[in-house]
Amino acid sequence: MSVEVERKFLCNADILKTLQETGVCVGQRQFRDQYFDNPSFDLTRRDIWLRKRKECWELKCPITVNVAEEASGVQSKAAALCSRYRELTNLPEIQRRVKDVLKDICGDRETEAGPSQEDESWLSEMNLVCFADFTTVRQSFTLEEKGVQIDLDQADFGYHVGEIEVLVPEAGDVQSALEKIERTARKLGLTDDQQVNGKMNVYLQRNHPEHYARLLREHVF
Repeated sequence: MSVEVERKFLCNADILKTLQETGVCVGQRQFRDQYFDNPSFDLTRRDIWLRKRKECWELKCPITVNVAEEASGVQSKAAALCSRYRELTNLPEIQRRVKDVLKDICGDRETEAGPSQEDESWLSEMNLVCFADFTTVRQSFTLEEKGVQIDLDQADFGYHVGEIEVLVPEAGDVQSALEKIERTARKLGLTDDQQVNGKMNVYLQRNHPEHYARLLREHVF
């Protein structure tokens, strides 16, 4: 289990030039994402994201901001521009966590938590359906900052966005990750302090405005 600390940005010609001239391209890949929730949005309105990517399951759960991480102005700004999610990739653990969140809906009914990636009967047992399905082409770069990856994503619904990402081990130093992201942002010439929408924000706004509006009311977006 790890914590993903990430800042999104809009890539322009100058940033791309910086990446091409001073960064190292570590690969390009294409993947399909499918996101699941029940009809009441009981996962996503809690900012919990159940995703199937390239036949593997992932669950992203928000973590709270530690006051110590905001001890200085720089850290506070970095924290405000970054998202932080705990990532689960073990399927039985994902199933247990989802069932716990949805216990009021699922009641006491037992759900099989087998390790099989192919058996998806647990989705219907928890009344989970796919609400988002899109494909992304991702080009990844590294700069001098150790442990930092920069991704340029092109989603098939016409949205392009960049991400500066650091993966922190469970109970690791999130403050250090925020500082690395801030230094990398400066190297890329990022000066805008406004939040940038992620792919899911834009996808829901365009394709499922009622779901998007619900998450706005719940202050998820």
